[in-house]
Amino acid sequence: MSNKNKSLIVIAGPTASGKTAFAIKVAKALGTVILSADSRQFYKEMSIGTAAPTEEELSQAKHYFVHHISIEDKYDVADYERDVLQLLDELFKTHDAVVMTGGSGLFINAVCNGIDTIPDVEPEIRKTVQKLFDKGGLKALQDEVLRLDPEYFSIVDQQNPRRLQRALEICYQTGKPFSFFRSGKAVKRDFEIKKYALLWDRQQLIERIDRRVDMMVEQGLLDEAKALYPKRDLNALNTVGYKELFAYFDGSSTFKEAVEQIKIHTRQYAKRQMTWLRKDNSYQWITTEEIDKVVTQQPNTPPLQESDWRNALG
Repeated sequence: MSNKNKSLIVIAGPTASGKTAFAIKVAKALGTVILSADSRQFYKEMSIGTAAPTEEELSQAKHYFVHHISIEDKYDVADYERDVLQLLDELFKTHDAVVMTGGSGLFINAVCNGIDTIPDVEPEIRKTVQKLFDKGGLKALQDEVLRLDPEYFSIVDQQNPRRLQRALEICYQTGKPFSFFRSGKAVKRDFEIKKYALLWDRQQLIERIDRRVDMMVEQGLLDEAKALYPKRDLNALNTVGYKELFAYFDGSSTFKEAVEQIKIHTRQYAKRQMTWLRKDNSYQWITTEEIDKVVTQQPNTPPLQESDWRNALG
């Protein structure tokens, strides 16, 4: 079945930019569903710290890829690409457009442009790389990737241990640099892709991030992190909002210091997201002052009122 004349509407942006509320407005106007592209929201044990959609938000528009796996499950970007493309084939039978939103640029890019075929890695190789990380931390991974694949090291998120581990696994498995397997050639999809990114004033975004973290604490982030603490060594939990509280539980910081670190690390994460998005010229940037830009560009759809858009963007 051809998906010609079908559209995937991507709504991206840094953390705390209002993507979820915005996507719901668009999905409701188009009578369609939402695919989450936030890899942290995949995990059913993580809700508050990932700012996953609330029950009320989930009731307003059907969401896929929210809380669909466990933190103990192996699930990577190749799995996501496969699952999304299979689902889109089904959804496009009854919808002219589908909305995708989230802050995981790698996962969005996999769906829009495809990923290269990467060799499988033997369990022993994976354990070797994990031991390197356990013993030497992030610095050990950075040094080894720089040594074995300086080309990839120059473009990878050097603060993301999982990306570095993945590169080393391939290097050890094949004897070739990870960059050898990355062609960088986009795959042509059989549906149209329209990409939008939410742009915020830097100071306003910082204030939104700080408010969100404070709200997470009020909603019970401490208890959520405490319940996950016994499994803190899992890769899924090596993420902002949890690792800082794990350090607090370990006695390495005070609770106040941990919360402040969450805010700082979230701001840094938002900066990396913006850097990723700005490298992609296929995004159309929209600000909180720009109204009626997404829905009115879709066929046979009445425009939303200005107040609706302003509410959606916070």
